[in-house]
Amino acid sequence: MGTLKAVYINEIFKISRKKKIRAASIFSIISVIVAAILVYSLNNFAGIRITGSSDFSIMVLSVLSYTFIPLFTTFICIDIFAGEFADDTIKFTLTGPAPRFKVFLGKILAIASFIMANLIFVMILSFIVSIFIDRTTPNLLKILLAYIMEFFPQFIFALIVVFISNISKGTTSAFMLSILVFLVFNGLGFIFPYYKSLLFTSAFDWYTLILGSYINFSKILRVFLILLGYGIMLFTGTYYLFEKRDI
Repeated sequence: MGTLKAVYINEIFKISRKKKIRAASIFSIISVIVAAILVYSLNNFAGIRITGSSDFSIMVLSVLSYTFIPLFTTFICIDIFAGEFADDTIKFTLTGPAPRFKVFLGKILAIASFIMANLIFVMILSFIVSIFIDRTTPNLLKILLAYIMEFFPQFIFALIVVFISNISKGTTSAFMLSILVFLVFNGLGFIFPYYKSLLFTSAFDWYTLILGSYINFSKILRVFLILLGYGIMLFTGTYYLFEKRDI
């Protein structure tokens, strides 16, 4: 356990030193501020009420969950897998006392922590801004549940990027292939709507299932089990590739 903790802390430190973290924070702040200005202007000057205070954080999530959050998650995943293999810096980690499984698990946990931290940062920022929009207290429980639920599909997408990073020969090919997979899965959802629920991208907005007056727990459970199936297969397959990959 101590070895895994050391690997995890080391990966967190490496992620925190990357410029992409600052870029993700800046883009998140700008996105929330721009959304707040648009909503406030339309609500108070144009007489068009787009959203209330409780829904502003949800609106921000619905936009960022398909744009900046998966984009910067892709960057981080590629950096700590394909990037380290391309730079040969992975040798320092794999030749250490930690076995490959703990190295792999430590990296995955670090990625999960980044996704969660990113979501929490956006949630807090949008929550604070939403108070100034309508000068009322938003429904914190609803917002919190929505952002927690969003973590799962974002994490599955991260595992897909990690999988791609372990079969790619470089960072550029890993990035392009990851974006292609993201776009293809989204496109398949429109072309084959009957099978849309089986695609992980369809779960990017599954938090909407808790926003109405009626909560369909069976559908929520179904989506969760589909995501769990994705997670088990991707984790197992990616670790196999990581274990067999030469350094």
